Amino acid sequence: MISFVRGPVAHLSLAQAVIDVNGVGMLVHATPKTLGNLRVGEEGTLTTSLIVREDSMTLYGFADAGEREVFDILMGVSGIGPRLALAVLAVLEPESIRRGVADGDGKVFTKVPGVGPKVAGRIVLELKGRLKPTGPGGTATAPAASAPPEWKDQVVAAMTSLGWNEKDALKSIDSALAAEPGLAEGANVPAILRATLRWLGQDSARQTSRVR
Repeated sequence: MISFVRGPVAHLSLAQAVIDVNGVGMLVHATPKTLGNLRVGEEGTLTTSLIVREDSMTLYGFADAGEREVFDILMGVSGIGPRLALAVLAVLEPESIRRGVADGDGKVFTKVPGVGPKVAGRIVLELKGRLKPTGPGGTATAPAASAPPEWKDQVVAAMTSLGWNEKDALKSIDSALAAEPGLAEGANVPAILRATLRWLGQDSARQTSRVR
């Protein structure tokens, strides 16, 4: 198992990075939030999980071992593969995932594109007792906030100018990127903005449908 990779960042997009490890380019898939801490040309370190299939070997990267643990445990749920597990981490903080499971709150997982009520209920049912809140008294210590990448600042600025608050804008951007992984090949601000607005429209339609 490849537990972590460290080296100069050779390439960076919204969904993956290439880390130069002693002359070998290691392609690592990760959430936009995790990749936002890396810079091309600078040394970066990612905790990793290697997923081996019959026809592929894929490396997934995380900010720390705690995030990787949540990813690995999520993949133990029936019907959840690495892409969906990574999408959950793109939308929800690890502690929110732990808290949702501990509280039996399946609704928190329906915020993730591709996770409906049935899958959310399965996550809570199958992970009960396996994912517990961390920190004193079951409360996690909030991690230090990292500066978002420049492209995200630009998309957030555009959305706030249209009337959304910053918190909702950031959450919607992460959800849109999880729903449309093809956007992750380049930090195209107009394309990401359009995708985020499109996701918000679809989410609004879903909410309306549920009310009916």
